[in-house]
Amino acid sequence: MLPVEERAAWCALNTVFGFEPRLGHRLAEALGSALPAFSLTGPQMHELGIPLRLRPLLSLRTLEEAAASLEGLLREDDRFLAWPDKDYPALLRECEDPPLGLYLRSSDPPSGLFAPGRPAIAIVGTRDISSYGNEWCQRIVAALAEIPSKPLIVSGLALGVDGVAHRAALDCGLPTLGIMATGIETVYPHRHGALAQRMAAAPGSGLMTDYPPGTPPLAPHFLRRNRIIAGLCRATILVESRIRGGGMMTARLAASYGRDVLALPGRVDDLRSQGCNLLIREQTAEALNLPPAQIDRLATITGLIRERRGISLEDIARTMDLPWQEVAADAGILEADGIICMDLLQNCAIQPKNM
Repeated sequence: MLPVEERAAWCALNTVFGFEPRLGHRLAEALGSALPAFSLTGPQMHELGIPLRLRPLLSLRTLEEAAASLEGLLREDDRFLAWPDKDYPALLRECEDPPLGLYLRSSDPPSGLFAPGRPAIAIVGTRDISSYGNEWCQRIVAALAEIPSKPLIVSGLALGVDGVAHRAALDCGLPTLGIMATGIETVYPHRHGALAQRMAAAPGSGLMTDYPPGTPPLAPHFLRRNRIIAGLCRATILVESRIRGGGMMTARLAASYGRDVLALPGRVDDLRSQGCNLLIREQTAEALNLPPAQIDRLATITGLIRERRGISLEDIARTMDLPWQEVAADAGILEADGIICMDLLQNCAIQPKNM
């Protein structure tokens, strides 16, 4: 158990270095703990490489405000989990930029929320969820509920995919954790107030943020929030996302942390599935050691054959405005993989098992 003064120091350090946690970690490591950071002289700060803009914040006033904030948390039955705490999420420790501390609201202690051996799986995606995405998000969560270890479903409490994932988890008896881009007392969007209360009260579930109380829902805060979702989980499932969506960013972060990333395929003409389809294309190209352009050609050829059973290689080449030899080579790959079949006249059809 951390001494009260040291916990307050980590809380203050998190406030000062929230957007630059690596710098805060280096400072605490150099000093041996967080508390000495708030009694440094100007020359010492310069020697330790503290940016000039942050030096005024490393003050006793900041430390006192953090201590008062912690007292307020206790009155609300919330918690502040500091980096040195043994219950700090193990997977977050592996990331390059882990938060210096985490605010929690849960009916369970951190040891129950982050129970050893229970996998955490992130489900993320667009706020503009389609009926297709809604249905399959619920199906995915229902399938995960059949896993004996009962994984923790993690998402961002936002509208769309996040809300569907949280509700589906609760309905299926799975624990779920909402990572917030605000202070722990501020639920955003407001319409998720009842959902947040339900999550905070459900066994093994809760709300979490690295933002101090009073933090409003500003746009940059959501980007910082996404790294916690990605870092906390062994796998991230992208349900629907535009190429530049927040869900896509979370998936990219998860991949950079060496975590598994999965995506729900969607229609090629649906903007809400473009991010998912792009991830699938990239993963396929990497697995097959093929350039992305060839993966696109293979998908187009398969689509043409599915639409026009019996289409010839010559007609495919003409439709795609490609040399016959190039189309024939790609069709050979599809045939070898058992996706299509060709007769002696090079007329093509989808293998029955792939219909």
